[in-house]
Amino acid sequence: MSLHVHHLNCGSHCPLGGALFDGTSRGFLARIPTRCLLVETESGLVLVDTGYGLKDVRSPRGRLPGLWRSLLNIQLNEEDTAARQIERAGFTTSDVRHIVMTHLDFDHAGGIEDFPNARVHLLAAELEAARAPKKSFVAQQRYRMRQWSSDVSWQTYAPEGERWFGFDAVRQIKGLPPEILLVPLRGHTLGHTGVAIESAVGWLLHAGDAVLHRSEVVSTDPHAMPPGLAVYQRIMDADHGARRENLQRLRQLASDETGVIDIVCSHDMTETCTRHQ
Repeated sequence: MSLHVHHLNCGSHCPLGGALFDGTSRGFLARIPTRCLLVETESGLVLVDTGYGLKDVRSPRGRLPGLWRSLLNIQLNEEDTAARQIERAGFTTSDVRHIVMTHLDFDHAGGIEDFPNARVHLLAAELEAARAPKKSFVAQQRYRMRQWSSDVSWQTYAPEGERWFGFDAVRQIKGLPPEILLVPLRGHTLGHTGVAIESAVGWLLHAGDAVLHRSEVVSTDPHAMPPGLAVYQRIMDADHGARRENLQRLRQLASDETGVIDIVCSHDMTETCTRHQ
């Protein structure tokens, strides 16, 4: 089966600091996207993450953490939501049958309610972490249960399965073609996962927030990453050691000169973090 993949930016962050956060901006404000993927399959549309949703735009108070809204300078526009972008492409929200979540941070999960007919796939550890009593300040901020209605159809998975390019416990997703896989990438959150998609041009790995900037996978220089983003990443890590281990595996994938796999992440302006095109 040949899958067609669309890249969507479902919400921009423009924190004060410019290049300190995105590495390229010349002004005072950075420009950081929220990348989601829309995959066309024979059985319907599949979303990888949802970004910010319609309700986030219309009623951000309560759904989004106030401090993070200010620090990240979140730009909320209805036309940027996955729902509106999908409609502009000639589809309807009911055409989205499945949503695959890298994790449930507020900037990734806000649009879940915009697709009430979709089954939501994720690692069980992520849903457990999101539902658990919040013992830390970061956990209180990152997970916003108001973004998910009680009617969400969750499908959870344990991190077990086959090997895939050096990664263990890769799982095929129920109801989806075998060309779409969960690749556990614990670290940024306790149940974080990547999503691998095989298309006609090769493998694409959406690494979510396991990578925040392309410099992490194409360079081993610890100073290559924009410093403001590096500080933010460290604050948000739920398991720093695990994230560093998985980052090393991702660097190995990125160094593959055959161009077998392209790696994308949620918050880098470039369409691919690797040099494969």
